[in-house]
Amino acid sequence: MPGVPSGDRIELRGLRSVGTHGVLVEEQERAQPFEVDLDLAVDLRPAGVSDSLADTVDYGAVADVVAATVSGTRSFALLEALAWHVADAVLGVDHRITGVTVVLRKLRPPVAVDIDTVGVRVVRTR
Repeated sequence: MPGVPSGDRIELRGLRSVGTHGVLVEEQERAQPFEVDLDLAVDLRPAGVSDSLADTVDYGAVADVVAATVSGTRSFALLEALAWHVADAVLGVDHRITGVTVVLRKLRPPVAVDIDTVGVRVVRTR
């Protein structure tokens, strides 16, 4: 990403929200928990120098947009589609976000084996 020092990131971990996403009818009718981790590529130099919120991305606004996307009225069959829409929503929060990595996990996957989570990771840049 040109102009952004590699390694400058804002990290959000363990954002939990409930939504009705999945292929199975029961997943589309009954809300279930999802967990999201985000890495936002942002040039943090201005905020590092000024110590001002105006010079960085408001991670509270990012968290609100992610939670609204997961718990919103639009339902997705695939985690891949939900993660893609989360990434688009995050990029729309602030022009200073030049890239985002979204890790999205379904916390109660409907599979017949003992498994903690299933998930996807998508990486988007401007």
